Amino acid sequence: MANCNCKPNQSIHCSVSQCEYHCQDKNYCSLDCITVGTHEANPTMVQCTDCESFCLKK
Repeated sequence: MANCNCKPNQSIHCSVSQCEYHCQDKNYCSLDCITVGTHEANPTMVQCTDCESFCLKK
């Protein structure tokens, strides 16, 4: 279920509307903080990083 009581954290911009924590009417995350990680041994581009706090909206 989508986060109906979304309180946007204006320090975390997000455009991934498929995430449970995305505030649908604004491009912000509702979490207090997020974890950013990588799937590469030596990341060199934006595409090498991942939001590890992502949770698929149900």
